[in-house]
Amino acid sequence: MIALGTTATKYANLLRDHAPLLRKLQWGIVCFYLFLLIVPAALPLPGRTASLFNNLTVFAQFAFWGIWWPFVLVSIPLFGRAWCGLFCPEGMLTEWASERGKGRAIPKWMRWGGWPFVAFALTTIYGQLVSVYQYPWAALAVLGGSTAAAVVVGYLYGRNKRVWCKYLCPVNGVFNVLAKLAPWHYKVDEKAWRQPTRRTASINCAPLVPLRHMKGAGGCHMCGRCSDYRGAITLTARSPEAEIVEGNTDGGWQTALIVFGLMGLAVGAFLWSASPWYVSLKQAAALWLINHDVYWPLAQNAPWFVLTHYPAVNDAFSWLDGADVLAFIFGATIFVGGPIYLALWLADRLAPQSNQPHVVPFGAAKQSENRAAGLHKLALGLIPAAGAGVFLGLSATTLTLLKNEGLPIYWATGARLILLSLAVLWSLRFIWRILGQRNGSFLRHLAGTGIVMAGLIPFCTAWLLFFVVW
Repeated sequence: MIALGTTATKYANLLRDHAPLLRKLQWGIVCFYLFLLIVPAALPLPGRTASLFNNLTVFAQFAFWGIWWPFVLVSIPLFGRAWCGLFCPEGMLTEWASERGKGRAIPKWMRWGGWPFVAFALTTIYGQLVSVYQYPWAALAVLGGSTAAAVVVGYLYGRNKRVWCKYLCPVNGVFNVLAKLAPWHYKVDEKAWRQPTRRTASINCAPLVPLRHMKGAGGCHMCGRCSDYRGAITLTARSPEAEIVEGNTDGGWQTALIVFGLMGLAVGAFLWSASPWYVSLKQAAALWLINHDVYWPLAQNAPWFVLTHYPAVNDAFSWLDGADVLAFIFGATIFVGGPIYLALWLADRLAPQSNQPHVVPFGAAKQSENRAAGLHKLALGLIPAAGAGVFLGLSATTLTLLKNEGLPIYWATGARLILLSLAVLWSLRFIWRILGQRNGSFLRHLAGTGIVMAGLIPFCTAWLLFFVVW
């Protein structure tokens, strides 16, 4: 353990001492990212024989959606938000713009706690409507639009900061919750911090983490700039379960992101294109419109940046298609996320926290907040299952592209089922441990865990349909 700690400290100090070299690496990543984002949009759409080995557009598609997004997601619970601090092009660009910008104060509206959920939901839905995984112009609109917004926000607000990353990045909330599983974090020794020291140069924490009171790994970008600052900050190994079981929740919007975002909305976004239910919904709606002499929703005249519109390859959405996609995604959000939230609510009331009353008097706001905090704490236990679901959905593009290249993927179904099962079991272990900290008997804890298990049935069923049936 001592050797591991020494190695971690050396690594963190290496990052701190070679910041200029890291910045050059980041600029290289920015150039590569912009090249893959912009150039394919200027090329003709790939033909049937196009391969990732002979067509830049297909290569870019594989780089973004087959490698980058799914495996960046995997990196977060393994290494914390090192991607954000060391490699992310948007983080680099927004900080660079902030160094040269106006340095305005961060407005109150930007600090709203709901942005991580709202930004994730809007980006996910819009990406589905314009077929972001398939077409370079759609990727340019979604990824390029986000990058442009990051530069503008960086230029306007903060000084040498990553205001965009802190408040508005569409995946900030996702990375924040997944980083709670990371076996590494920068630990702050507050006693050492308070010791009188010689004059120490100030540290620029670009993601706006309050260093002295830093707890957990959710907001930290693992850039190493603060390593050994005041002799009090050290890169330290920890249990992957420590922050979830022993830490605090960030409140209701984080619960909404986990339950209704990652486990509800994302399921609908990944599954609609493979679902026969979507086809039935579309056919029923089209028949109703025709029977009532309403034909404009069947028109395929929306521009490509509103709905998918590529008639040259016989792929164009009608207004009805867009409405049906929205209906399917919102339906999944309710019918998958709803039972999970209800199960958490019931489990929390069956085994309340020690400071929670079994009955909350009407109008007792403080007690209601305490009870809500118990539900939000339980929701953190579902992070492994939520993260695994998003990874499995993103990796579907990886597998499709590999299959198109002629590589065998017969192993994929079994691997998917194993990963999903392990993630769900880990989540149930979290639920059991969190409930075990509360008042109540063994039977209450067992029943609470069982209720959450039942609430996960629609979530697991949806992925089983996608992997095995559809």
